[in-house]
Amino acid sequence: MFVKNFMIPKQDCVYVDQSETLGNVLEKMYANNVDGVPVVDGDLYVGIVTKYLIYKNFLHANMNKEDYMTQMKAGDIASKQEGYLNGEELFEDTLIALKHYPILAVVNDAKKFVGIVTRYDVLEQFQSAFGMKRKGVRIAFTSIESEGRIATFSQIADKYDEDIISLVTFDEADHLVRRIVMKVEEKENTKQFLQDLEHAGFRIIDIRTC
Repeated sequence: MFVKNFMIPKQDCVYVDQSETLGNVLEKMYANNVDGVPVVDGDLYVGIVTKYLIYKNFLHANMNKEDYMTQMKAGDIASKQEGYLNGEELFEDTLIALKHYPILAVVNDAKKFVGIVTRYDVLEQFQSAFGMKRKGVRIAFTSIESEGRIATFSQIADKYDEDIISLVTFDEADHLVRRIVMKVEEKENTKQFLQDLEHAGFRIIDIRTC
């Protein structure tokens, strides 16, 4: 899954021109329930303005609130981010990039603004990867790292015709043991499926319906 597959396209975004006053920018953010907006100069991406950035700059502006909100423009305080995206990034890589910003802009090779990715969008993708929106049985187990282990797991799952909702592995740096979190639809033979996994050397460490 790439950023371009789940970004919000420009036509569906809230964004502002660099010439708009901070008062107007803040009104748009509150009206649309967003914490930040991209700033553009025509089609070109300029930066990001957030509520936090507006209030932070006011504390150092040596201006009264009315003058600050009516005279200062979005382009005056826009964060000149170098951390924009081009759409070809893997979605999981964006979570770290969004640690300090509520949104990230997506631009093309000509630096034209084409859309945004929000922290919410990325978390939605992680929820989907873990199958959190479908009811089932969440099973955490460990497996010794050895050749053919995934094939063995697949054969057992196929034997019971398991409907696997999600499958995520951890401990990439550990060359001996890997933790696996799987979610399957609950069936009458789920218990036997788990028993066969354990007989094959997979150690079940947690089971819960969610």
